[in-house]
Amino acid sequence: MVRAMHIPLAAATLLIAAASTLSTSAFAQSEKSAPSALPLTQRVPEAADTPYPGTIALDIDASDTDRGVFRVTETIPVAPGTRELTLLLPEWLPGKHAPRGPINLLGDLRFTIDGKPVSWTRDPLDVYAFHVALSEGASELVAQFVHTSPLVSSEGRITMTPEMLNLQWDSMSLYPAGHYVRQIRIRPAVTFPEGWTAFTALDGASSAGNRTGWAETDYATLVDSPVYAGKYAQRWDLGQGVALDAVADDPKLLAIAPEDLDHFRRLVREATALFGARHYDHYDWLVAVTDKLGGIGLEHHRSTELSLKPEALIRWDAFDWARNSIAHEYVHSWNAKFRRPADLWTPDYRTPMQDSLLWVYEGQTQFWGHVLSARAGTQSKQTVLDIFASIAGAYSEGQPGRDWRAVEDTTNDPIVNARRPLPYGSLMRSEDYYSEGALVWLETDQAIREGTRGKKGLDDFARAFFGMRDGDWGALTYDFDDVVAALNGVYPYDWAGFLKDRLYQPGQPAPLAGIEQGGYRLVWKDVPNSYDGGRMKDAKSLALTYSLGLTLDKDGKVTATLWDGPAFNAGIVNGATIVAVNGTAYSEKRIADAITAAKDGKDPIQLLIKRGDRYLTVPVEWHGGLRYPWLEKAVPGEAGLDRLLAPRVKGKNG
Repeated sequence: MVRAMHIPLAAATLLIAAASTLSTSAFAQSEKSAPSALPLTQRVPEAADTPYPGTIALDIDASDTDRGVFRVTETIPVAPGTRELTLLLPEWLPGKHAPRGPINLLGDLRFTIDGKPVSWTRDPLDVYAFHVALSEGASELVAQFVHTSPLVSSEGRITMTPEMLNLQWDSMSLYPAGHYVRQIRIRPAVTFPEGWTAFTALDGASSAGNRTGWAETDYATLVDSPVYAGKYAQRWDLGQGVALDAVADDPKLLAIAPEDLDHFRRLVREATALFGARHYDHYDWLVAVTDKLGGIGLEHHRSTELSLKPEALIRWDAFDWARNSIAHEYVHSWNAKFRRPADLWTPDYRTPMQDSLLWVYEGQTQFWGHVLSARAGTQSKQTVLDIFASIAGAYSEGQPGRDWRAVEDTTNDPIVNARRPLPYGSLMRSEDYYSEGALVWLETDQAIREGTRGKKGLDDFARAFFGMRDGDWGALTYDFDDVVAALNGVYPYDWAGFLKDRLYQPGQPAPLAGIEQGGYRLVWKDVPNSYDGGRMKDAKSLALTYSLGLTLDKDGKVTATLWDGPAFNAGIVNGATIVAVNGTAYSEKRIADAITAAKDGKDPIQLLIKRGDRYLTVPVEWHGGLRYPWLEKAVPGEAGLDRLLAPRVKGKNG
């Protein structure tokens, strides 16, 4: 006979828990849950080189400057039988080399057919794509939404103020997926604040009251033709179909002297002389003279978006250091918009860009920006020499990241880092294809001049590579081999090896060869050159990169630390604030005097720093004094760099 067992409730609970634990433990030792990946279903059609049926009507109300809101109504024709339409906000933006479309600023999105709302879903794999369900027989879809300008800089780039706006079509329009953007037709119109003047490279403007419309165009041309509009605006004809269109915070900021305006006219003529052709039917420099609208320098085929310091046009000499973007962005009409790397050209704004040749696209543009600035006088020759000194100094002593990272790899930085601040920028490197690229192109120019005994230079490459097909403002793509072939057409040499050594290999010597072959040398002085001095004054900062190895803001806060520099080795990092220098309250003069005094001594500089809630006295060993980069003439008479920067067009007005 089996007797029933009577177990107390508490004991029974313990037994059950123990059994469960044993079971779980045994399961855990023998097997782990392992899900399988769900299949990824791509619903967004790839772009095809086929026309989109019909013309989109895009109407934007940009009159609400108090709240910084652009209100968009877009009427999109629908082909018969279409039951779903996929619309895209541009993501991969030309000139930004990265997925920077501000989709976070698009709101209140609604779709209607015949005035009735229809449902939509965002694509789970592509958040820039919206799938809209269509009713049977629908002939057009109306999209309505708002694009909001950031109101403060911490929210993003401010694009609307009470005095001006910068309307970028890609930020406030949707386009149908499945087509090359050049195959999508669109008719744009904008309502501006009363009394404002609008500038753009778009054709066929017609106005009724404060609403302006433009002729039908293709979507690629629309995106490439931004608008500047403002309460205070002025236009100057520069000749050869080029205009300077400026808006300003205050009308007095537009009072450029005639002799200074002539430098813009010279720039047009110098660029024509350099390239020997133009790749636009007309061109507009769109310039915002402001400290309220967000800063920008963005290239387009027939225009450019620029911002200048508020007094950059009326205090010409004082702001000489700040005007290189004028020439740089103009050069992009030839180098970037017409000639474009094949892997950087895309059929729509969803296809990822590949940035491997930005050392041509941006690096040579940076080079020609400096050269043409000096030739035209939009910057003085001395300022341009000081710019070359500044970048030469940086790559000589201020970039330890060059030991591990090649220039070519920095072409990924628009995607990898998106210009965000870094703890140690000197170690990580940034978009050095711009400035180190410019120094490599300077060396290329001087090598050609030396090899041809002065008969040729990079001017000849520019004319051959960028100056073909006068009047063509399409896009002609190229690859690395095309660049090498064009260089060999000017002067036969191992250009493939030359470029790969300097751009594709880390740990290269400081890129000073072009400067030295050009008859100059890098030297160090205890005062900043005009370019560095202007930048420091404007930013209210103190750069001590080549002495203590740090940069300070106006309050003594560390904003940059040189990797393996004296301050870094003493334990001073970004965010710390220097409170006292050698026992006395911090000031820019006091720390500069302390650096100078330590040059002839053996004692470290004693810095009292505040880091978080701690105060620390930190000794910094540095006895080299203040150091700033300059270029100094190394040969008598006119040297190769002098000849490079000399004007090509003679006469008072070019």
